[in-house]
Order: sequence, then C-alpha cells, then structure tokens
Amino acid sequence: MAEPVNNLIDLLLNDNIKALKPYESARRLFSGAGNKQQIWLNANESPFANEYDIDAQRFNRYPDCQPPAVIDAYAQYAGIESDQLLVSRGADEGIELLIRAFCTPGKDSVLICPPTYGMYAISAETCDVGVERAPLNPDFSLDVDAIKAFKGKVNLVFICSPNNPTGTSVDKNQLREVIAHFADSAIVVIDEAYIEFDQDNSWASQLNQYPNIAILRTLSKAFALAGLRCGFTLAQAPIIQALMKVIAPYPIPEPVAQIAAQALGQKGLATLAQQVALLNAEKADLKNALTAFNDIELVGDDKANFILFRTPQKSALMAHLVANGILIRDQSKQVNLDNCLRITVGSPEQNKQLLSEISRFFTLQTSTQEA
Repeated sequence: MAEPVNNLIDLLLNDNIKALKPYESARRLFSGAGNKQQIWLNANESPFANEYDIDAQRFNRYPDCQPPAVIDAYAQYAGIESDQLLVSRGADEGIELLIRAFCTPGKDSVLICPPTYGMYAISAETCDVGVERAPLNPDFSLDVDAIKAFKGKVNLVFICSPNNPTGTSVDKNQLREVIAHFADSAIVVIDEAYIEFDQDNSWASQLNQYPNIAILRTLSKAFALAGLRCGFTLAQAPIIQALMKVIAPYPIPEPVAQIAAQALGQKGLATLAQQVALLNAEKADLKNALTAFNDIELVGDDKANFILFRTPQKSALMAHLVANGILIRDQSKQVNLDNCLRITVGSPEQNKQLLSEISRFFTLQTSTQEA
C-alpha cells in the first residue's frame, strides 16, 4: 500500500514544495538528543526559566485573536499605538503573514541580505514566492547599491538588525536610504528579534515617519520565552489591518496570552533588564576568553546574545563539543561564513563549562600534533 500512497503524494504535492528542504532549526538538528545533562547553546535561547501564574477559568473558551492585555502592554513597552501592533505565533508567523498578505504566489518576490536568518527564504519558497539576494558586504554592512537595484522587482525587503548570525547592527543612515528608496514600491521589514541587546538602534520610535516599514519583535530571546511562541509585528495601521485579513482566527492560546501579559508587566520588565545585563556581562567575558585561543577568530559583532567565530578546526571542535554534551550552531554553509560557529551566551556555569571543553579540545589537538 505504501507505493500508491507515495505516488498520490507526488501527484498532489505543490510543485514549489517538491524541491524544498525543511528549515534546519536547532531543535530539528538534535531532535531526540535532549537530556538534562546537555547544554543547549545553539538556538540563541535564554538560559533563564522564569515562573508565571496560570488561571484555567477561560480554557473552555476560544481565546481572543488579539488579546488586549498583551497588545496594550507591548504597545506601551515599544512606545507605539495599539493599532500599530499585531501579536502572532512567534515572529516567524509574522514573516509568513507579511509574505502571504503582500506577495502573489508564482508572481512576486522578496529580497534578503545573506548571511541572515533562514526563515525569510523558507517562508517565501513555501508560499511559492521568489527570493532575490543582495549579500552583505565583507564587513557585514548593507550593500545599499545592490539592494536598491531590486526596486520594482520585490515586494518585501527583509533586513535583520541586529543580524543573525553576524551579531551586527545595520547603520541607521543606510537603512533610512533603503526605506526611502522603496517608499513607493516595497515594505522594508526590519527584524528586531534581538533588539533588547541593542536598544539604541530600534526603529519603533520612528514608525509614524515611515508608512512602508514593518518591525518584527519576539518574546523568544531576551524575554526568555522561546517555548511560548509569541511574536509581534509593528507597523502603521494599514499594514496591520492587511495582516489581520490573513492571520488565523485564534492564533494566541489563552495560557500564552496570560504569560505574555505578565512578562510585559512591571515585574517582568524588571526581570528582563536584570537578565539582559547579566547576559551582556557574560558575553563580554566569553568574547575575551575566546580571543586567547590562537585558532579562534571572532567574526561580526556582539549586538545580540550570541558570538560568531571562525576556526580552521570547525568540524573537529563542533564534534568534540557535541560528544561532550554541548550543542552550538554550525553557520559555515552561509555566504562568507566559512568555518564559522555560533555560540549562544549561556549562564555563567554553562559558559564556564563551554570554555573548559574548548580549552581541552585545543590541548588535545596540540598533544596529538606533537606526538
């Protein structure tokens, strides 16, 4: 019976899906490998797990599509109006909603600037939307001229700042030039998933000046709520109203709304500030320690909660860390990131263990070479 079913799938599957490979998320790469002994430093998650209260009295009812307690709290946090905000299942759903709302399948395209976050391309390809590329300059700044050449050819321009995986912020003057250039032809999507680590470079305060920008935010990183799957799209009201046409009727589960509202309350924001400060201090110490290894070269910048570095022993070091229960992320398949690995900043104890294993790896390598 298996063969007829497979033939049916091949017959019915959308043509644009047949050649697609699933996005290699951190969880998929190590599915089934998780245990309490392993140290997860591969998905840019927070090492903190904070406590929240849950009220089950509304679990028998469908939740609000856009829970007012969450919308109003995040609007106040971001300094915008409530009608300039949409909450979704992670920022990833925000990416897909923008593509579905503003790109016609089989006709339109989006622009990405690699190396960058992989879901922009995956979401576009899944929706049968074309993907154009304007790679970053060697210093990971925007190639503004290359980007501007796509005017009239793309409906969305995705720019990640701070950028994953390079940890670099986009120069505001460069981004302003791009926004102005596409003012009458495309929406510039600024992904600020890591903005709590680079608050001075947020575009939220300038939302009213630019009708053609959309900003992506999330509770997954600095807020330590990756398991919640709660993200936000910030834009002027017409863009938000368009996204409301394509979002699911009940996207935010009641428990998610309750926890998100608490995280955005006074106590939650105080915890956020404290934990971001601790992670920034740990990041500085981790960077300093990594520079002591001759075979490690720091790459990019440190405007997020991770560190990118290059080593000629990339594969061997990665294998050593995995064998010893420490999971990091290989970024070497991305353009201009040959032999690069990315480390999420963990807790002080996790970072100490990571450095100990890196040191042991290079000691073993030296001993082997001398032998």
